[in-house]
Amino acid sequence: MTPAPTATTSLPTPADVAAAAERIAPYTRRTPVLTVRVDGHPLTLKLEHLQTTGAFKLRGALNAMAAAGAPPQVVTASGGNHGLGVAAAARMLGTEALVYVPETVPEVKARRLEQSGAGLIRTGAHYAEAAAAARTRADGEGLRYLHAYDDRDVVAGQGTVGREIAEDAPDCDSVAVAVGGGGLAAGVRLGAGARRVVGVEPEGCQSLHAALAAGGPVDAPVDSVASSALGAARVGEVPFGVLRERPVETALVTDAEITAARDRLWEEFRIAAEPAAAVPFAAWLAGRVPGAHPCLVVCGANASWTPDG
Repeated sequence: MTPAPTATTSLPTPADVAAAAERIAPYTRRTPVLTVRVDGHPLTLKLEHLQTTGAFKLRGALNAMAAAGAPPQVVTASGGNHGLGVAAAARMLGTEALVYVPETVPEVKARRLEQSGAGLIRTGAHYAEAAAAARTRADGEGLRYLHAYDDRDVVAGQGTVGREIAEDAPDCDSVAVAVGGGGLAAGVRLGAGARRVVGVEPEGCQSLHAALAAGGPVDAPVDSVASSALGAARVGEVPFGVLRERPVETALVTDAEITAARDRLWEEFRIAAEPAAAVPFAAWLAGRVPGAHPCLVVCGANASWTPDG
């Protein structure tokens, strides 16, 4: 099971997102938006893969660590991107980071984690197993555990993506994001104002769909080409609480649709996205994202895939 939130069980608010934006501004990159026409329709891409660490996760990690007063040592678990965010945030704030990852972590992410200076511990076949081991160490040694998504400060930090879209792409009437543990979807829902938000999942990783069907977070299968980033076995309690109060629309995409969308991002825009980052584009290409002018969050580029295959 996914560990419970470690900061507080209260839910973040749009005011928390605004505070996070001010807190992390000296350290993060305000990633650009790109407005294009695809198949004759207007579309905006939020190029979050250009974030300092190659993914949006730096935002939540920085906000959580800064809000906690930059403790001397933190522990986390990650499929890769959150660990890179925590490692970078720790370096920026003068903190030591210990990062637990599953044995299945892509080598490009493991290599970057090792190069970041973080302590890297590989354990378990999936994220949930690595998270349980990390939480055991944090509890045993009295260290601050930074959850990848089930933490109000992490969610508020991710919400700065939505806040930037609202400010930099005001013509967009909807926002589509990929869902793993739900932190980005919940944060964007808080930060994007009145815009419609769509949480898109691979058919093989349906943590949000399973939670909505069950009325609360439950374990779900993890089996997708995008599972290294979207492989949370269950949606977080904090994200689900936000999304229960402020619902989003949902969509599913197949692995074939994800791969085709990833390839098209490269072919048309020279965006070398990881599979998870192509999930919203896959949904839009399939007609599953509403709005006359949507914004799709290209959330990360930390993958071993190259344009040559």
